[in-house]
Amino acid sequence: MLYIIRHGKTDWNNLWKIQGRTDIPLNEEGRTMAEKAAEEYKDINFDIAFSSPLIRARETAEILLKGRDIPIINDDRLMEMSFGAYEGFEKCFDSPNCPLNVFFKTPEKYVVPVEGAESMEELFKRTGEFLKEKVEPELAAGKDVLIVGHGAMNSSIVCQVKKMPLKDFWSAGIENCKLMRLI
Repeated sequence: MLYIIRHGKTDWNNLWKIQGRTDIPLNEEGRTMAEKAAEEYKDINFDIAFSSPLIRARETAEILLKGRDIPIINDDRLMEMSFGAYEGFEKCFDSPNCPLNVFFKTPEKYVVPVEGAESMEELFKRTGEFLKEKVEPELAAGKDVLIVGHGAMNSSIVCQVKKMPLKDFWSAGIENCKLMRLI
C-alpha cells in the first residue's frame, strides 16, 4: 500500500502565508495534530516512511511514527514546491493581483512560474523520479510505504499515481495530518 500525509499546522498556515520551501516549524496545534494522527493511524502498517527534509514534515513524521520501528528517510525531492519571491506572502486569495491565484484556482493555467518559483513541470519531474526510483521498488517488494510531505508536493504525487489531469490538481483536498491511501 502507498499512503501520503501532509504535515501538521504551522504559524504560517494559520496566517495564510505561502510557505513553499521556507523552513517553518510546526506550532503546538501542528504537534497536537500529529499526536492525534499517531493515535488514529497506530494500527496501519508502514514498513518504510519517506519525508520531506523540511522541519514541519520531518517533525510530523517523527511524532506520527514515535515508538514504531519504522525508518524515516528524508528525500529532497519531497520538499514543498518553491514559490520563489512569493514565499511569506500573506493571504494570496485576498489579493486579486497575486499571480499565485492562477496556481491555486486553475493549476492547468500555471504555465510560467512566478519570480524564482518552480514550474509544475519541474515539480512533476522530481516527484515522478522519486516515485519511480524509491516508491515503486518498495511497493513491488510488497512493502507499505508512507510519504510525509506538503500540500502542493503531495498533490503532484496524487495526480501521478491516480493519473489525474492537472485541472484536478487540488481535488484530493490535502488536509493537515489526514492520511490518504493512494494504492
